[in-house]
Amino acid sequence: MITITTTPHNLTITGHAGHAEHGQDIVCAAVSALALTLIHSIEQLTEDKIEYEIESGNISVKHGNLSEKARTLTDSFFIGCSGVAAAYPECVKIVRP
Repeated sequence: MITITTTPHNLTITGHAGHAEHGQDIVCAAVSALALTLIHSIEQLTEDKIEYEIESGNISVKHGNLSEKARTLTDSFFIGCSGVAAAYPECVKIVRP
């Protein structure tokens, strides 16, 4: 299962969906594409500074106080991930404490 967790200054995505074989898993691909788009959008469309690590089964993003534009991008990321989680609830869990 992919777990997406957010705190005031961190976003973490851990695990694998387990929906299909490695390299053919559309759920993993969808969440990965959304996460990479978020990271690159914040870097290219805002002046916010973020730190991130990307490894197999783990994406971690650390940030300070986000600008309004970056918060909108983050909200868009969660809208996309919520759609994936709704379609594949056994594969994706979102934790927003």
